[in-house]
Amino acid sequence: MTSPAFLGALCLALSCLGSARGLARSDDLEWGKLIMVHHWPATVCQEVRGHCKDPPSYWTIHGLWPDKSEACNRSWPFNPQEIKDLLPDMKRYWPDLLHPSNCSLQFWSHEWKKHGTCAAQLDALNSQWKYFNKSLDLYKELALSSVLQKLGIEPSIDRYYQVSDIRDALVSVYKVVPKVQCFLLEKGQEVQLLGQMELCFSKDLQLLNCTHAGEPAARGQGAWPSLGLHVCEDGPVLYPPLNQTKL
Repeated sequence: MTSPAFLGALCLALSCLGSARGLARSDDLEWGKLIMVHHWPATVCQEVRGHCKDPPSYWTIHGLWPDKSEACNRSWPFNPQEIKDLLPDMKRYWPDLLHPSNCSLQFWSHEWKKHGTCAAQLDALNSQWKYFNKSLDLYKELALSSVLQKLGIEPSIDRYYQVSDIRDALVSVYKVVPKVQCFLLEKGQEVQLLGQMELCFSKDLQLLNCTHAGEPAARGQGAWPSLGLHVCEDGPVLYPPLNQTKL
């Protein structure tokens, strides 16, 4: 009969082995799609007043997230030296809107540790440089800001859009269903603010529907306060211009 002391020692040894490797459990590593998450700075900055400084007037990257896994390798730290040549584009298209004084390094480190280490299952994303570079490439290829402008969907303080119209217009361009996310304008009011867009990719980096993306809107924000984002309800939505938000 195996003694309790032996079992305890065995469990401790296995625990230490798992910690040394820094890997999540195998069932936590499985994911099926990647989510390219964009956010609209005017909305983010209105929600977290006092944090933003000189936010851009175009959609920026929130992250590239595997849909069902997080922090897959805690022993793989973020190293900004590995993406030194990407920094100009990173600062422009992937800024930390809420903590501008730290040059976005904390934000990028969070995105790598939580999402990049899981995305690295793919050969195309299996280094920090590949992960951030491919994220930038996908962002530029999607060109969400330009697409919305060409579709006639532009920020306005007094024009409401229908969520279904925005979604259908994007489907006409990308040929897949995006996830459109909002938060309420003010407590007690029913007008939503357009805040975030998700476009999804298969493991071979082909666009696919986000209708069952698996990742709720508020997930993946550990380096940020909760933004209260949710999938937009069908109905009117406000797409606020930057100069009309109180930062």
